[in-house]
Amino acid sequence: MKVDGGLGTELSKAGTAAQEAEAAGYSGIWTAETAHDPFFPLLLAAEHTERIELGTSIAVAFARNPMLLANIGWDLQAYSKGRFVLGLGSQIKPHIEKRFSMPWSHPAPRMREFIQAMRAIWDTWLTEGGKLEFRGGFYKHTLMTPFFAPKADELDGFGPPKIFLAGVGELMTEVAGETCDGFICHGFTTERYLREVTMPALERGRAKAGKTMDGFEIMGPSFVVTGASAEQMDAAAVGTRQQIAFYGSTPAYRGVLELHGWGDLQTQLNTLSKQGKWVEMGTLIDDEILNTFAVVAEPEGVAAELHKRYGDVIQRISFYAPYKSDPDRWTKVIEAVKAA
Repeated sequence: MKVDGGLGTELSKAGTAAQEAEAAGYSGIWTAETAHDPFFPLLLAAEHTERIELGTSIAVAFARNPMLLANIGWDLQAYSKGRFVLGLGSQIKPHIEKRFSMPWSHPAPRMREFIQAMRAIWDTWLTEGGKLEFRGGFYKHTLMTPFFAPKADELDGFGPPKIFLAGVGELMTEVAGETCDGFICHGFTTERYLREVTMPALERGRAKAGKTMDGFEIMGPSFVVTGASAEQMDAAAVGTRQQIAFYGSTPAYRGVLELHGWGDLQTQLNTLSKQGKWVEMGTLIDDEILNTFAVVAEPEGVAAELHKRYGDVIQRISFYAPYKSDPDRWTKVIEAVKAA
């Protein structure tokens, strides 16, 4: 199992942070698109590292278009010498329409076509002189001249980047299986939801494309409550309860709670969120819910619990571990997760 860490978006620290993560033994480092661009830190990370994989978890696809992301993905893949993973997500309708002022409709079919369009663009560039002829219901790309096409030999030895897709609902998850190289489980995922909903949807998508799950990577749930002291454990638990509550308030994620018989909790959380009662929301996440969504253990127990829950299902796990506070201890934790 690969172990991934997060890379912050503060550009002045990105290179050093990436070096430290590589030295600590992480398999990959990922940025998130929140208050800053997710791609710039990875460029700096590529410059300051040699082995570690670099990815977005996630970049918002519908805030952009296929040609733009095809360019960005190509350049980061070339500069990192084959270490870039383009992790995409759809976001939700209010953000796409009101924050990004971009169109929203039929998210799963649109995402399928978005990824197919990117691959068509990459194929055209790799053939050097090939005609770009992608016509879909959402996107059309039919113009490409040599002046605007990168050289195919820039990707010699590794080819275009892998594409991972994040999702919760079954339709988007099927699209990931059908069109992508990997799937990013949302943090708001449980072992039961992963096994009973996510895996069957991925398998259906792979079957549509005439493929098996061989070589397909699943990036697992990320909630881990741990710490080097009781105080750190308590603080991690409080923060995780609030994060679970935040996600649980979103109507699109109600299905996860309903699977466990907690559908009414989603209604309560949504009501409180509209009142801005964020702290109170966290108090509704009791120990049973916390332990269902998160691995709660001292550092030395994290590896065993992760493998117990997900070892036969996922290929890479992502969680934050304060390895700077005790490098020897956290290096052993990372090695244990990777080795089992």
